[in-house]
Amino acid sequence: MADPLLEIEALTKRFGGVIASDAISLCVPKGELHAIIGPNGAGKTTLIGQLAGEIAPDGGRIRFEGRDVTALSVDRRSQLGLARSFQITSLFLDFTALDNVALAVQAHAGHSFRFWRNARREVELRTPARAALARVGLAAREDVIVSNLSHGEHRQLEIAMALATTPRMLLLDEPMAGMGPDESARMVKTLRELKRGLTILLIEHDMEAVFALADRITVLVYGRIIASGPPEAIRANAEVRQAYLGEQEDRHG
Repeated sequence: MADPLLEIEALTKRFGGVIASDAISLCVPKGELHAIIGPNGAGKTTLIGQLAGEIAPDGGRIRFEGRDVTALSVDRRSQLGLARSFQITSLFLDFTALDNVALAVQAHAGHSFRFWRNARREVELRTPARAALARVGLAAREDVIVSNLSHGEHRQLEIAMALATTPRMLLLDEPMAGMGPDESARMVKTLRELKRGLTILLIEHDMEAVFALADRITVLVYGRIIASGPPEAIRANAEVRQAYLGEQEDRHG
């Protein structure tokens, strides 16, 4: 395996009597798109929340580029190059797409959202914002008010905002949730382009997208890893098929 960018060692999280992360250990090397799949309640979003710094683990360790980041804040992890997008979008609906991304550039640079008017004027904010929009296919939509964008475009915009922080690694939580076939296909194309220059940890229920994109797949069930490996090995794994893939195949007919 190439040098790991992200190392997770025995990560454990409990909510009352529920074990959401059951001593999870995992390495993600530089340049890999690593997908985390599993049924609802498997602990996927809890895992990504711990990696981003939003949820404090009860045990275990997280290293990013060899540095222990287990106790670091969301902001410190972002400064080191770890960026997250959310399962539910959090956007300024009355601003344009470009304004939203310029604000992300500004926030990453350490400025307050009070100064959002500057984000509309300053070239040093708008130039990288335009570049991020272009990377997700929204260059032609930069002046559109966000409330007038489609659901799929909201998800693209959220990824552009993450890209505006110049990350080394993207943590993506169900970027295709709620999308139709055309929007999903556009997102797959976008992620395929992004994986050329970024390491990506992807949580996604769309199995067609996962198997089209992932270099490796890890399967979580009840907070525990039951399998991890290349897509062909995961597809052929009897325990995975019984626990998850069979259910997905039945659902999609």
